[in-house]
Amino acid sequence: MKMFELKDLNDEELRKRIKEEEENLSHLRFRHATTQLESPAKLRTVRRDIARMKTLLRGREVKHLREAKEKPATS
Repeated sequence: MKMFELKDLNDEELRKRIKEEEENLSHLRFRHATTQLESPAKLRTVRRDIARMKTLLRGREVKHLREAKEKPATS
């Protein structure tokens, strides 16, 4: 999945997608251990997609924290 496609997702959709891909990765690892995969490179691709999604999510969290810290407290 490309980064520009991921940026269109909101945080909840991104978390849901991460969970789905992690489940997919565990199934791929199991099949890789028991039988030969059609494409062993798929493991690498899924791992990298998960990393991209987690990086984007963490970047958004950091951005929100910085914005909250920089805002002056209104009383």
